[in-house]
Amino acid sequence: MHTAHVKKFLLASKSSSRYILLKNAGLTFQTAIPNCDEGRIKAQFLKSKISIKNLAKHLATEKAMSVSNKTNSLVVGSDTIIIFQNTLINKAKNLSQAKSKLKKLSGKKHKIISAVSVCHKEKQIWSAQQESTITLRKLSPNQIDHYLKKTGKEILSSVGCYQAEKLGPQIIKSIKGDFFNVLGFPLFPFLSFLYNREK
Repeated sequence: MHTAHVKKFLLASKSSSRYILLKNAGLTFQTAIPNCDEGRIKAQFLKSKISIKNLAKHLATEKAMSVSNKTNSLVVGSDTIIIFQNTLINKAKNLSQAKSKLKKLSGKKHKIISAVSVCHKEKQIWSAQQESTITLRKLSPNQIDHYLKKTGKEILSSVGCYQAEKLGPQIIKSIKGDFFNVLGFPLFPFLSFLYNREK
């Protein structure tokens, strides 16, 4: 089945990388900004006894649900988290924090978990998540400074501060797992969901 036959949906996200990824896949959709406090949701989740690996899926669902109550359309939410040494790594707020993060991840492995959740009329009807392992090259402080100088503040939109779809390969040693997952969206499972729904 061709993507042209797939119904439109709302993407509950302000992420430009997810927008571009789905557009490049030939999908037709509109965007809506999710209305949820991610910081509060994360804090509450981390206090629970639920595995941290489920956080991305939980946030994806919260984003989709915050838009689903305002429309009859399918609403798609997505989220990406990084786990390093069993600890959640948050987005850097400035280039100084980005440098500290890259210094911490330098030469080591970390996991990226991306999730997608689909809601309709305030009910979750489908979800999926994938896990990939990234290993960064061993970087000197000068190499990190040079990299961040080239990327600028745009790098702050990336949870890992490397943007695999752009200059990231300069500092990434290897990727084990689905590349689209590293970009922040489990694309293949989502496409399978859409196509199966259209049958």
